[in-house]
Amino acid sequence: MAVIDEADTTSVVVPSLFNYPPSSLPEELSYLITSFIYTHDHGKRSKAFLVLASYCQGVRASAEPARDGTQDPGTQMLSRIFLPVVQARVADTQEADVLAGLSFLTALFQVDWQTAAEVFRHEAVLASITDILDLYPSELVSREAARLFSQACGHKACRSSLPIEINEWLETAVRQKKDLPLRAIAAVAITKLSRGAGSDGLVESANVSKRLDLAELMKAIIMGEGQDSSLHAVEGLAYLSVEPIVKEDLSKDTAFLKKLFSVVPRSRGTSGTLSDMSNHSLIYGMLNITYHLSAYRPPLSPDQEQIMKLRRMTKSGTTNAQDVEENPADVLDDDPHVKERGRNLVKNGALDILANAIRLADSVGIRITVGRILLNLSVDKENRGKVLQSGGAKTLAEIIRKFFSATTNPAAGQSEVDVSILEPIQALAKLAITSSPTQVFGPDPGAIYDAIRPFAVLLTHSASSLLQRFEAIMALTNLSSHGVEAASRVAHAEGLLTKIEFLMLEDHVLIRRAATELTCNLVAGSENVFKRYSEGNPAKSRLQILVALSDVDDLPTRLAASGALASLTSSPDACRSLYELEQSNHRVLPVLTTLIAPLSGSNEPYISTPPDHAMVHRGVVCIRNFFINLEPNLRNRVKETDLTDLINGLTAIMKGNTGKAEIIQPTAEVLKSLMDLGVVMPGI
Repeated sequence: MAVIDEADTTSVVVPSLFNYPPSSLPEELSYLITSFIYTHDHGKRSKAFLVLASYCQGVRASAEPARDGTQDPGTQMLSRIFLPVVQARVADTQEADVLAGLSFLTALFQVDWQTAAEVFRHEAVLASITDILDLYPSELVSREAARLFSQACGHKACRSSLPIEINEWLETAVRQKKDLPLRAIAAVAITKLSRGAGSDGLVESANVSKRLDLAELMKAIIMGEGQDSSLHAVEGLAYLSVEPIVKEDLSKDTAFLKKLFSVVPRSRGTSGTLSDMSNHSLIYGMLNITYHLSAYRPPLSPDQEQIMKLRRMTKSGTTNAQDVEENPADVLDDDPHVKERGRNLVKNGALDILANAIRLADSVGIRITVGRILLNLSVDKENRGKVLQSGGAKTLAEIIRKFFSATTNPAAGQSEVDVSILEPIQALAKLAITSSPTQVFGPDPGAIYDAIRPFAVLLTHSASSLLQRFEAIMALTNLSSHGVEAASRVAHAEGLLTKIEFLMLEDHVLIRRAATELTCNLVAGSENVFKRYSEGNPAKSRLQILVALSDVDDLPTRLAASGALASLTSSPDACRSLYELEQSNHRVLPVLTTLIAPLSGSNEPYISTPPDHAMVHRGVVCIRNFFINLEPNLRNRVKETDLTDLINGLTAIMKGNTGKAEIIQPTAEVLKSLMDLGVVMPGI
């Protein structure tokens, strides 16, 4: 059968494709059957993939919706179209037709796996493919068959249908040493088959020794020459590297890591042959291996930990949860082991190739994987400086920028943001927490301002974890300290203030502390936030929360809350609201007193040490502002309150802070104000 040329693939097939009813194979499409043979020109195969994908999508779009309990109509229609074509080819007596049938079905797995699986599992097709292994022992046919099995073994439906003859053939193909590419492809198929068998419930446990042998084989292939073989070996290791024992082995092999990372040129001006799809796949596989080696085990809730213990008890036969030892595989995935693997990756050049990987093989999948790798490596604080030196912050900012620029309607709200971008944002947040904004984003303030929206998304997204929200708050706190303009922009981020005020009431101490510290920065730096907390009736409840947080047992939280109050009490409106709160619950002045004299009038067990210098400073400023900025008629009423503890505290400050003008001056001013009101000052 004639093979359509490159021009015909795009100019003839695509326009007329959908003019045919999806019950028969269009004549133009029939020529594509021969276009996927692996030895053909890459450009032609790429266009053929595009046409095949378009046709499958068109047929599925025209199919009626599936009814409950019935097979997908789109899959049924496509299977009826492609089954006769594939069946005729794989049963043919000509090797060229057999190659075409095998390669087309392999391509169909990559375009529409449901249809491909249906065709592959057909009794006649499987029988013909099994016969091919004996009838056509040529290198080309063997490799094409192995590629097909590698695709099929990635799907449960096909694994369960695989004849024993194909399993045996794959084992033989892996053991032979004459055809290295065949060996690599067969190893990938066996890897998928063995890993899938465990998840399918076909075997109770994995053969660890066999998987280590496969990993060693693939490492040897990668260390040798031959890009085609390396591509398959990298794909196989991408599957195997989820195993803790394989991760440990790979991460300690310095020569292997350097060879693995060498698939990406270090120089920006060098692209080599990395412009085609096969090399894009090579880069993607390399990144997946790196990701698996650097990935930390997700934290388990107490309930999940108990379930894991019960499962281990069931397997070990013990009846006591205390007697259950941790699985060795679990030990290899604990934080110290992952941290050491991450340091080995950094030491051997993992950070140096990430930006170039995106430049040479840009796609959403590549970007997200690079972001996840940078997140994993940034968990270890020792790596963060190296991440910054390698341009990791710039890479993350570019990943995030491209994501948001591709969003259909960026202004529509955070609900449209896909959860996949949260990890790259979290990676950038980690860097922004431990370094100054200028170190992370450079001297251009625009880059700092651009980071505000992603951090706000990380904070407010419904799928964000508590850790991600905490790190988003910390990063925003750091940005808001960069200046008034930065604080103002943070305050204007959609949904941020409401979320922060909610988290200020969080039971988790670190979350509550971080939210209060950000509020303190925004009160001091944003005029709108200052008004939000000082003007109008709603401000009274917000002030009440700050007063309450100034009396908690966590010192950093008290410092942040009282710092916000020190700024807000410069407003007469805020002082009036505090006066009203004092009249209603009699807690404002006692709390302010504990800031300067924690031992006075407090029954709290945590208040047992001398006052903190920073706390005293905030306290005297709050008290000074309260009495000076309060309206005269209200100030006169305050003197009717029992001010003994307050006066004693102020007096002690005057005697014990000689030379500290920042404390002595506001203390003297408030004492004078009280004396002007006629309040008696014992000892003065």
